[in-house]
Amino acid sequence: MSRNAEDLAALVRERAGDAPVRLGLILGSGLGHLADAVDGVAIDYTELPGFPHAGVSGHNPRLVIGTLSGVRVAVLGGRSHYYEHGRADAMRLPLEVLKALGAEGLILTNAAGSLSPEVRPGDLMLLSDHINFSGLNPLIGEPTDARFVPMTEAHDPAYRAALRAAAQEEGLPLAEGVYAWYSGPSFETPAEIRAIRILGGDAVGMSTVPEVILARFLGLRVAAISTITNMAAGMSDENISHEHTKAMAPLGAVKLERILMRFLGGLV
Repeated sequence: MSRNAEDLAALVRERAGDAPVRLGLILGSGLGHLADAVDGVAIDYTELPGFPHAGVSGHNPRLVIGTLSGVRVAVLGGRSHYYEHGRADAMRLPLEVLKALGAEGLILTNAAGSLSPEVRPGDLMLLSDHINFSGLNPLIGEPTDARFVPMTEAHDPAYRAALRAAAQEEGLPLAEGVYAWYSGPSFETPAEIRAIRILGGDAVGMSTVPEVILARFLGLRVAAISTITNMAAGMSDENISHEHTKAMAPLGAVKLERILMRFLGGLV
């Protein structure tokens, strides 16, 4: 844990109180409204030295600390992506701060393209595993042996089971599959999508995997859900764009919010 993370955690406690956080959440494109449901304190990233600026439209870069469905949470309303600056470890400091605030786990959300004809825009996909298709790693340069992080059950089985149960209780379908990380910012070619499908990918996106690796490095339990915003390149004739992603994200966001609220309620 860096000294900077401890200092920032102390700053957050001054603003939001000393009660430890139980769970962190990172919100993907078009999903930032969930932070508005938190009963607590919002701190802009600009007030937290070293936090990323999350310069992607569709993200709301602020840290919200408070209670959501009876659970003390820390919500990161925006993430920094590798394609913004070429740093796979850009979210390391925010995750270190979550750990310093007492978080035991992390729930990640993202917008993704589907590689499965049965999973369509507006659907949700619980991630069972991931493929680091980019080959990049946020732990490159970490000097200690802690960098050799086992990833066999990176996506926590108990969290996944609880999220599946929450979806069932809400009467909502929840697909499950493997997410492939593509660095971006250009979208994938149809040939790349065919390659990812052959490798076993069910969804593709430009985030999440670095945060999973960093979270496991820090000892946080992890689960992730994708909101499917489009069919991947070559899977349909739709026009893929970031504007399309932002427009389609709300279709799944309402369902995702219900599942997360039910999941959190089950932790009380």
